[in-house]
Amino acid sequence: MSTFSSVEEAREYFVGDRFAAENGVTLDALDDDVCECSVTLRNDLHCNAAGGVMGGVIFTLADFAFAVASNNRHNVTVALQVSVNFMSATKGKRLIARSKCVKDGRTTCVYNVDVTDELGTPVAQFVGTGYKL
Repeated sequence: MSTFSSVEEAREYFVGDRFAAENGVTLDALDDDVCECSVTLRNDLHCNAAGGVMGGVIFTLADFAFAVASNNRHNVTVALQVSVNFMSATKGKRLIARSKCVKDGRTTCVYNVDVTDELGTPVAQFVGTGYKL
């Protein structure tokens, strides 16, 4: 059973996640199995000194998708451990994170988050282990 009855209710709950919101991360879709979030990239906000997308932007997007998905399954869930593998430079103008639960235990959960750009370029893989409070 989901914590949130709709994607709109989840958006309202996560309006308090100011860091993600201030960096342009949006919650686009949510159901029992999958959460999708995205960010439209801005040169004046999301780029590093070399002109690429800052790793922290990619991490923030993936972490937000993990947070929404895990808290949708069990409110309140916090990160216990996360890892991210950066795979490719972003070629598009928008990043998309899709989070899926791979383990939903009594006290912990594990989610895989795939980050791509709108062109389908695999940008990062994120694995998050959550602890259910």
